[in-house]
Amino acid sequence: MVNYKDFRLQKLNTDEFNHLKYLFYWPLYGLFFIGLERLWLRESYFPIHCFLDDYIPFCEYFLFPYLFWFVFLIGFMIYGLLWDVKAYTCMMKFIMLTYTATIIIYILFPNCQELRPQVFPRENSLTDFMRHYYVFDTNTNVCPSIHVIGSVAVLLSAWHSQHFRTPFWRVIFTVAAILISLSTVFLKQHSVLDILAAVPVCVVGYLFSFREASRSILHTRSKVCHSQDLTEETKIGF
Repeated sequence: MVNYKDFRLQKLNTDEFNHLKYLFYWPLYGLFFIGLERLWLRESYFPIHCFLDDYIPFCEYFLFPYLFWFVFLIGFMIYGLLWDVKAYTCMMKFIMLTYTATIIIYILFPNCQELRPQVFPRENSLTDFMRHYYVFDTNTNVCPSIHVIGSVAVLLSAWHSQHFRTPFWRVIFTVAAILISLSTVFLKQHSVLDILAAVPVCVVGYLFSFREASRSILHTRSKVCHSQDLTEETKIGF
């Protein structure tokens, strides 16, 4: 754990607190994304669509995992800042690389989706929320999906964290990431292609952000197994 009571601005470059500098990425990313969404409007956007989108029905109940994404992302960041700086650092490196890559893709390849229903199949509080959410959230700059990439960032970070490496927690985080990703297509916020396009971006992000952490975990496991083998040999010899 990091004792943030001792933090002073002049300590930002010290080994104890330099991980906080990654937080400066969020306002920078937000400015670029809002600029693309609200200010730099293109004359035309390439519509993202595939035949699978036509077979996926709108389901407002996926609003719950869709909104849980914010808790998923922010919650793990807070956990990492307080209890696992290494996992937080890997997560932020992954996000900085992949989110920056998506901004570049949006600039070079302006895209949109035209999947949102004109009329909802049902009328209830969830569909009413989505009606207002569609107004707030534009249908441009969707491929690859930031929602999916952010979910993968949390998933990978949890798998490499100190407290969530057990099979139970890995299943929980994996199911959450899958449900969040599925929610993007069932709410007609994204095409299936947006999810597929996020996969290679995440693979590259993983190779550059988590490779060292993976080697460290494998090395630790190897040492533990070797120690257990030596213990067994000692018992047998005794």
